[in-house]
Amino acid sequence: MIDRRVPVSVLNYLWHRREWPPIELLAGPTDVAHAAHPLLIPARRAAQVVTIHDLFFLSHPERTTAEIRRDYPVLTPSHARRADAVITSSNQTRTLLVEQLGVAAERIYTCPPGAPRWEALGQRPNVPKDGVILFVGTLEPRKNIGALLDAYQLLIDRLKPAPRLVLAGRATPDAAGWLERIARAPLVGRVSHLGYVEDRDRERLYAGASVLVLPSLDEGFGLPALEAMSAGVPVVASNRGSLPEVVGSGGMLVEPADVDGLARAIERVVTDRDWAESQGRAGLQQARAFTWERSVETLRRAYVDAVARRRDRTR
Repeated sequence: MIDRRVPVSVLNYLWHRREWPPIELLAGPTDVAHAAHPLLIPARRAAQVVTIHDLFFLSHPERTTAEIRRDYPVLTPSHARRADAVITSSNQTRTLLVEQLGVAAERIYTCPPGAPRWEALGQRPNVPKDGVILFVGTLEPRKNIGALLDAYQLLIDRLKPAPRLVLAGRATPDAAGWLERIARAPLVGRVSHLGYVEDRDRERLYAGASVLVLPSLDEGFGLPALEAMSAGVPVVASNRGSLPEVVGSGGMLVEPADVDGLARAIERVVTDRDWAESQGRAGLQQARAFTWERSVETLRRAYVDAVARRRDRTR
């Protein structure tokens, strides 16, 4: 292991725009240079691998900032096509990489995250009588928080009393209007914002939930849905992005623009215990398809193939 201290912004500029210095100059002889983002790490001999979770930076560049806005839309297409292997977390994104970026399908490897292993949860449906309606994720426009609040307002008009809504996630500057809204009637006292929840506290968060709601306009994967299903928590999610692939038959899928449909889906889970338990069981079954062992084996195959491709290119 060789340790080099270089400011991230400087290194990223040199790597992204100048494709220098090669990884070997910083770390010595290297077999695989795997970037955890869409842009290649320069290399002399190492196989080059990139990770692309989604193409949101291409479809909505105005909602990105800093280096992601400056570099990703311009450079990602060529970097992805040049990579010896591309890692992604869903088949939905894999299809987009082929259709929109022209990446060869045989160079793309789908490695979804494995389902968490909880200490207490995960053996049976989790539908506490006084459970909250839970959202987990960054408070940003593509998470569709406004529609969630609209749906919840419909719900509290129909149910008296209605479960509380808990928003767990980092608030971006775009969240200011939503945070102001939950501080006013009729949502004040009914909706709370916890901020980002550390991994060590997540099991307690899901243990107190009767349903997870994820009404996103787009998702490269949708990890909170998998977390909830693996905990036995019923899931209501949008039918966009990779969520249908992740949730499958393990939850309810709704059109994210259909506020009334979203409210009714939540209402059914929180008022019909038998239905909620059946959804919890379905989620547990779906979550079993996602294992780290399977993804690790796919990643290993990607590395082996990438090294072989690099070798062929340099002969």
